[in-house]
Amino acid sequence: MKVAVFSSKSYDEEHLTKANANAELELTFFVPQLTAQTVALSNGFDIVCCFVNDVIDNTVAKALKENGVQLVAMRCAGFNNVDLDACEKHDLPVARVPEYSPNAVAEHAVALILDLNRNIHRAFSRVRENDYSLSGLMGFDLFGKTVACVGGGRIGQSFIRIMKGFGCRVLCYDPMPSDALKETGAELVPLEQVWAESDIISLHCPLVRSTYHIINSNSLSQMKPGVMLINTSRGGLIDTPAIITALKSARVGYLGLDVYEEEANLFFEDYSDQVLQDDIFARLTTFKNVVITGHQAFFTHEALQAIAEVTLANIHHYNKGELDKMCLVKA
Repeated sequence: MKVAVFSSKSYDEEHLTKANANAELELTFFVPQLTAQTVALSNGFDIVCCFVNDVIDNTVAKALKENGVQLVAMRCAGFNNVDLDACEKHDLPVARVPEYSPNAVAEHAVALILDLNRNIHRAFSRVRENDYSLSGLMGFDLFGKTVACVGGGRIGQSFIRIMKGFGCRVLCYDPMPSDALKETGAELVPLEQVWAESDIISLHCPLVRSTYHIINSNSLSQMKPGVMLINTSRGGLIDTPAIITALKSARVGYLGLDVYEEEANLFFEDYSDQVLQDDIFARLTTFKNVVITGHQAFFTHEALQAIAEVTLANIHHYNKGELDKMCLVKA
């Protein structure tokens, strides 16, 4: 089967090619994102393989079907840019990689916490300028602090275990807690308690209607002054103008982001020789207590290998008619 791989980078090609060592699939790699402007590239392919910021709306879904595409194989867990109703309407099943390395994302969230707390990013810059002063770099002991995890899936559970290892009191909000989550020993509490009692809040939930802008002016007003917020999940969980206001008033004392609501036209590309056009994002970068990484929490060897293997397994199962073995997403 012929597979068009969109939003392709060198590391995607390396890992997917390795996972396709038996050469059962004909993979063609395209650098552009899949959008209404690039969907013509899918003509003649049986399957499109897409990433987190590829846009599959009704227009794209219709064009994919007309071009002969039979399956949308997402090589990521998130699918908020996929119109599932439109895909169902045009008889385009959507598969995803529900988990690849929950430890990778959880560990990155913890890395952001440690960096923000101990001002590693600022200390690094100072030392490079031959400045070894400590003023402004003071942190706090994580031991004994109250840390909250919003979302108790595999990533959230990994995050909870790490933070309990630091000796933290760990709260968790999840509307449908699993037995595995309960076994982590986190205190399962309502969101209101998360907002009110947490020194650190880390988001590990999907972006759906109920979680869109879950961090907003109202929820921020309920938090402790100086709270630390971490988001390695989806940018749309945070109302960015509201968080900027909270940073200016010191309601939020630390902010660590690996995702951004308008990242689709920004992340994964090199714009170092261009002027930043996103004024809101530019404002975020001016705060010394904000650390931003470019959607790299997933970016480990283990995770990329797992993503490639599960993505191709979904395709092989589809080719064999084994839909029950696929990680399908339902509308």
